Amino acid sequence: MMSAAALSAGPAAAEPRVEVLHYWTSGGESRAVAVLKQDFEAAGGTWKDAPVAGGGGDAAATVLRSRALAGVPPTVVQLKGPNIKDWASEGVLVTLDDVAAAEHWDALQPAALQEVVKYQGHYVAVPVNIHKVNWIWANPAVLARVGARVPQSWEEFNATADRLKAAGIVPLAHGGQPWQDATLFETVVLGIGGADFFRRALVGLDEAALRSDTMIRVFDQMRRLRGYVDPGFSGRDWNLATAMVMNGEAAMQIMGDWAKGEFLAAGRQPGRDFLCAHAPGAPGFILNSDSFVMFKGRTPDQAAGQTLLARLVFGPKFQETFNLYKGSIPARLDTPRDRFDVCAQQAMEDLKSSMEDRSLVPSMAHEIAVPGAVRGAILDVVTEHFNTGMTSAQAVDRLVATIGLAR
Repeated sequence: MMSAAALSAGPAAAEPRVEVLHYWTSGGESRAVAVLKQDFEAAGGTWKDAPVAGGGGDAAATVLRSRALAGVPPTVVQLKGPNIKDWASEGVLVTLDDVAAAEHWDALQPAALQEVVKYQGHYVAVPVNIHKVNWIWANPAVLARVGARVPQSWEEFNATADRLKAAGIVPLAHGGQPWQDATLFETVVLGIGGADFFRRALVGLDEAALRSDTMIRVFDQMRRLRGYVDPGFSGRDWNLATAMVMNGEAAMQIMGDWAKGEFLAAGRQPGRDFLCAHAPGAPGFILNSDSFVMFKGRTPDQAAGQTLLARLVFGPKFQETFNLYKGSIPARLDTPRDRFDVCAQQAMEDLKSSMEDRSLVPSMAHEIAVPGAVRGAILDVVTEHFNTGMTSAQAVDRLVATIGLAR
């Protein structure tokens, strides 16, 4: 293995330096990114933090576009999905092939993830983690008040939620932001339609799938979910919804495993203070992955910083420590499981089985599956349906029409 000094060398006088644009600003996320900053500085680098609040990354994307247009992009940017290839196609990203070859990235991460972080066969991003999106988080004490367990099917979810609602308990903690609505939506799509339907509808954008009776049932279930959230849900940040479950103000939340980072940051223990389970319905793993891209540096110090950071990010130490804080699982398949909790170990097992039975699907809501314009079109329809009296049939018609315009 190459030494840190060798990989960060560049010109003899180069001092590794980065400015990192990211949107990890919640409690658990902040702890996680602090680990990377500490590692980078311990290796002799200088880190300039550039956080932009906003869980879905939309605000950070706006900042990035503005700075890129001004000719001063940050040297390192949290980016993912088709957005990586969009920026790579403009010729502004550093190729990371040398670090990837030296550190054996091809052999250590899932093939599905390599498709995300490569452009035309070359590494242009380094993955930080793997998130499973389709989780349900629950407060066991609250569920016990109505004698319920974590539901395993949508029928059971609806029956449990009805009992909670009748008991004066908010069944579903939710934040009314488009990306959170879309997180519910794609989880219902997988749960009701299964992985093949998910791929046809939300990756292939197949019109027959989008117009199908299955999609009608998905919107029907979304209407049921709308009836299970509290009146104050609109505009609420996701971590505040997680806090509702944590504090017993709501019974459940459907959210990616970054929610676990909030529970852990508050000192809560999985299995005792909160429960994690596969979201209701069909098996499968909705993949979300954070990664960093490097915009072409303007000085030897910046180039040295980018090379050093790429090596640290995919290194075994950071992959383990960061994901212990973040709630996600390592992008490296060789990471030992013993330090991870039962939720993370379940996610690792789910990832393995989904790779074997082809139920691993990329997240639409979290910018892994489709270009930004198409994702935006889907989010618009899902959010409008969730917040108005739009019928399921009308939502399906709108979905087909708006996707057609966005493609």
